[in-house]
Amino acid sequence: MTDFTSLGLAAPILRALEEEGYTTPTPIQAQAIPSALEGRDVLGIAQTGTGKTAAFSLPLLHRLAADKRRAQPTGCRALILSPTRELASQIHDSIKSYGRHMGLRTALIFGGVPENPQKRALANGVDIIVATPGRLLDHIGTRHCRLDGLEAFILDEADQMLDRGFWPAIRRISAMLPKQRHTMFFSATMPEAIASLAKDLLREPVKVEVTPVATTAERVNQRAIHVGRDGKRAILADLLRKPEVGRTLVFSRTKHGADRIVKQLELDGLAANAIHGNKSQGQRERALDAFKRGTAPILVATDIAARGIDVSGVTHVIQYDLPEVAETYVHRIGRTARAGASGEAIALVAIEDVPLLRAVEKLTRQSVPAEGEIPTGPIPRAPARQGRGGGGGQRQGQGQRPAQGQRSGGGGNGGGGRSGDPRRPQFAGDRKPGGGAGGRGGQGRPGGDRGPRRDGESKDMNWRNGDFRDNAG
Repeated sequence: MTDFTSLGLAAPILRALEEEGYTTPTPIQAQAIPSALEGRDVLGIAQTGTGKTAAFSLPLLHRLAADKRRAQPTGCRALILSPTRELASQIHDSIKSYGRHMGLRTALIFGGVPENPQKRALANGVDIIVATPGRLLDHIGTRHCRLDGLEAFILDEADQMLDRGFWPAIRRISAMLPKQRHTMFFSATMPEAIASLAKDLLREPVKVEVTPVATTAERVNQRAIHVGRDGKRAILADLLRKPEVGRTLVFSRTKHGADRIVKQLELDGLAANAIHGNKSQGQRERALDAFKRGTAPILVATDIAARGIDVSGVTHVIQYDLPEVAETYVHRIGRTARAGASGEAIALVAIEDVPLLRAVEKLTRQSVPAEGEIPTGPIPRAPARQGRGGGGGQRQGQGQRPAQGQRSGGGGNGGGGRSGDPRRPQFAGDRKPGGGAGGRGGQGRPGGDRGPRRDGESKDMNWRNGDFRDNAG
């Protein structure tokens, strides 16, 4: 497959591709598009930056061009789900660009912005909706959107969807879709949970894969700088002042950490902005615009930016904090070395970060070249990840007494009133009125007297409220 013309795409699409300067499909496009044009469901596995958006949007546009029926009021012909606002915006921009000669009606739906303009866009029906799950469910709940006439469903960045806790929302939305539909499912990685979801959504799919699961981009030069506990700030500033460092993404594990890094960089005379879930949509758009134009060439981000920020010319990715999930490392460094360019990924590693680096090396099956204050003594163990439900608390007799107002044990039947599978999100309706066993001394607790929440619990229980999940990260 040497060019797009040999794929059999509709003339208006080929014209738009020519105007964009695209002539040769990427490997994921060359494999996915022919099968999608035949009406086959597609399971695509490819890293970010490999052209997944065109791989699903071009056959979708071809399908709509072949049959120009109108969508019913408040309905749509195709739905594309994305985990973040930024990625949804970029997919929507690509759809409009590739379909500029087709006269399609599209709607971009995500949280953090007023609902009324979105309601007006949906009122007469649209050809394509590009949405994040939370706000889409809001519109469905108020009957401003319906999915019963849908012809095509695309789930992009499926692993990110599950990482962000969208499993209940995806299940709810998929249950509303017609049985007869064309489905495309794309993901950068394919752990077992994603494979199970794909099996439920796809019918005899064609599997296309252009890179092994959890591999890093070939043109990224990686290195790890080992530093003392308080040495990251100085080294970060020194790295960013080097003449070869251009547009740079700096990753922080937390929102407050990202803001703190920006303030430190400003004190060091370096122009930077932060982007994360606590920023308004306007603030995020202005930060991205300044990053693209180069007026603030340093963008400090949480993992909301690990995927979906398609900015050319990112020369460096610096991980101020290593991620707790090793696969996220792969997605982060995929922001550089795009479209055949080369890039550099640098991890700042304090002693407590060493287990996280080892997890990355184990996942990617390659060592990251190290420099700096490389530790030679015993390495601390990685902190255990708290489970949901009954496994979250610390057991007594293991060296720590529970703080006042917190549960002791945390085990028992349901961890203080929770029931069912501890791996799935728990909702208020899942709790038994009596609280269940497993609280203090095994005594049940009333539903309202639960003590402090564990990290992330409020998100798991309140995903329906508003659109907070579109603000996550």
